[in-house]
Amino acid sequence: MAYIEANTVYFVGSGPGDPSLITIKAKELLENADVIVYSGSLLNPKLLEYKKQDAEVYDAALLDREKIYQILGNSTKKGKLAVRFHDGDPALFSAIREQIDKLEQDGIKSKVVPGVTALLAAAAAMNLELTLPGNTQTVIITRAELRTPVPDREKISELARHGSTMALYLSVHLIDQVVGEMLASGSYTKDTPAAIVYRASWNDEKIIKGNLGNIAGKTKQSHIVKTAVIIVGDVIAPKKYEFSKVYDPGFTHGFRKAED
Repeated sequence: MAYIEANTVYFVGSGPGDPSLITIKAKELLENADVIVYSGSLLNPKLLEYKKQDAEVYDAALLDREKIYQILGNSTKKGKLAVRFHDGDPALFSAIREQIDKLEQDGIKSKVVPGVTALLAAAAAMNLELTLPGNTQTVIITRAELRTPVPDREKISELARHGSTMALYLSVHLIDQVVGEMLASGSYTKDTPAAIVYRASWNDEKIIKGNLGNIAGKTKQSHIVKTAVIIVGDVIAPKKYEFSKVYDPGFTHGFRKAED
């Protein structure tokens, strides 16, 4: 493959779980990789069926960052194609920055291949348009605070003041905290629609719909404590919205003139 560069580690998004949602480029890299470090606790193991038979495979869940650096860096220096195979999309909550910086300090280049993130798979599962005209044109992606600190300006109660669509990763085990902070914002009420999507696009995907008044209870009843996305906002159950101007017969743009 012409796009594979020497002395380069590839950080590859695996998508949300469904093996058919991996990109063609990601699949080709996986098929040709000599060394694969994958997110064993989150990634669908069926995706590893794409690897070649003699590939060296390491579960990142069992490794610390130094071991991961050593595997990726040493393999690349030996001329092997090394892939750091991340769940979802590497741009979100993946710790790639610290990995890339370390590799670059050692003179090794990095390239990132995007993947379908869980939020988009969750939205697709519910036929949602996250940016709905006349409702909201903004999506805020964040997480609840626990061991990983969050700046004060990014507290859920602060972000929720916008009243836009909000999506939270890595937070379903803190659902009571999330709901409390959202209600404290003053922009959402107990009637604001909310949804939990567990393992979006997997065979055992589960969708729980409700509102901020009852979503915590419903989540606990379903015993969901990880691997889920929280989505909050009127786009989940819109009472009203506007039609797109782009497809309005009376709207002129660069490709079409308005009808008389």
